[in-house]
Amino acid sequence: MRRLLTVLLLACTALLGVVTPAQAHNVLIGSDPRDGAQLTSGPDRITLTFDQTVRQGFAQISVTGPDGTRWEAGKTAVDGAKVSVGVKPLGPAGQYVAGYRIMSSDGHPVVGKVTFTLTVAGTGTAAQPAPADSAAPQTPGLSAQAAEAAQNGGAGMAVLWIVGALVLLGGATVVALRRTGDQGAPR
Repeated sequence: MRRLLTVLLLACTALLGVVTPAQAHNVLIGSDPRDGAQLTSGPDRITLTFDQTVRQGFAQISVTGPDGTRWEAGKTAVDGAKVSVGVKPLGPAGQYVAGYRIMSSDGHPVVGKVTFTLTVAGTGTAAQPAPADSAAPQTPGLSAQAAEAAQNGGAGMAVLWIVGALVLLGGATVVALRRTGDQGAPR
């Protein structure tokens, strides 16, 4: 019986060693302009501040106006925990949405939006219409399956690791029980 407990204890310890603690996703802690702001003139740049460093190469911000057109100018820039994009001179008065998608420091995608309202029409003209879902910028080159896998953070692999660990634990238990049963048998 002592061997069985030892094997079970070792198997549980190994299982806990494989399971790593969950890392938290980045959280938006501020924006310029702030979420829900009422502005009389459009900003030159939108800056989002997160609680942790944002990974380079995957950040994207799009700015969509009340008429469904895009207003961001240039590429999205990442500087530590800050992500920003330039903004063209805005046009019609109304609500603008700055949709973002970043790669969290733990490797998972984070999607969200910040809104602000332009109370006085600007002089700018938009160059292109916004995609159907402007709150979640599309990532060029990702297939639908890859985008879905990125969205769920690779949860499928976690399930495979857990199932594998449980099978290993079950096998160790069976071996330990057989060995214990063999020792108790008369010779």
